[in-house]
Amino acid sequence: MAPLKGQQLKFDNPIAEERADPWVFKDTDGKYYLIATVPEYDRIVIRRADSINGLKTATEKVVWTKHKTGVMGHHIWAPELHKIKGKWYIYFAAGEAEQIWNIRMWVLSNDADNPLEGEWKEEGQIETQRSSFSLDATTFEHKGKRYMIWAQDVLEGRNGTGLVMSEMKNPTTLKGPEVTLTTPEYSWETIKYNVNEGPAVIERGDKLFVTYSASATNENYCMGMLWIDADADLLDAANWHKSPGPVFYSNEEVKRYGPGHNSFVVAEDGKTTVMIYHARDYKEIQGFELEDSNRATRAREVKWTSDGFPDFMQNVAD
Repeated sequence: MAPLKGQQLKFDNPIAEERADPWVFKDTDGKYYLIATVPEYDRIVIRRADSINGLKTATEKVVWTKHKTGVMGHHIWAPELHKIKGKWYIYFAAGEAEQIWNIRMWVLSNDADNPLEGEWKEEGQIETQRSSFSLDATTFEHKGKRYMIWAQDVLEGRNGTGLVMSEMKNPTTLKGPEVTLTTPEYSWETIKYNVNEGPAVIERGDKLFVTYSASATNENYCMGMLWIDADADLLDAANWHKSPGPVFYSNEEVKRYGPGHNSFVVAEDGKTTVMIYHARDYKEIQGFELEDSNRATRAREVKWTSDGFPDFMQNVAD
């Protein structure tokens, strides 16, 4: 996988301080929207700009706040903003106010042209066949069908998450079957916790790629990758390939620690792939990882190798 040479896009990193699990969506009018986890885990915020760098100083708006009791009452995590057939959707994870680790996936919808306006309606839970800890839903369309990939406790008592995929009946309902694409198996996926989470999908040429994050959300957090032939049956787990090593991980020389939970977006030129992700600029964390607020949103260009694979340029600073 020899990397291709070329000019690097410059980004004003970090794009957003204290914003984890970032998702940037580019609308057809060229507007960019950033949605991410806030350190208080209590609300969903969106900002909009004409450029990726412009998101840094864009005004942020709270579009939804957690419930005081019951479901959607705690741990508001990893929101994603999607526009499907002209309607906006936010997929997010949430625990219950009284059982904070009883985390499931939920959906909001909005008919407005601008997702910073209008009313966000609660569409309810994304119901999965297995009732267990579930989060990090992402959705994409491929060859006329819509799919969802998410992280779920499918480890049968090993306490952690794998990635599960299903075709969708509509933007709020899974159609099934639900297929497990990957579970933590390598040493870099099982540091402190057994984790495969935060899937992000990108298609290029004759391949479909899914990046994901692994291990605890400290300096050991890193990105793995799956890929499949674009013409293959996506719901046959045997058709997927998995990288035996991480494709993006901590690099002390450039002060990048625990990179992960990424998304992909196209740059202003309409062709360059940009990866949006979070990381810290220091290694040592005081206390519990999830109580450290300094995961910041960053952007970096993704190069492509001559054989069609993404090159995340592990040794290049932001």
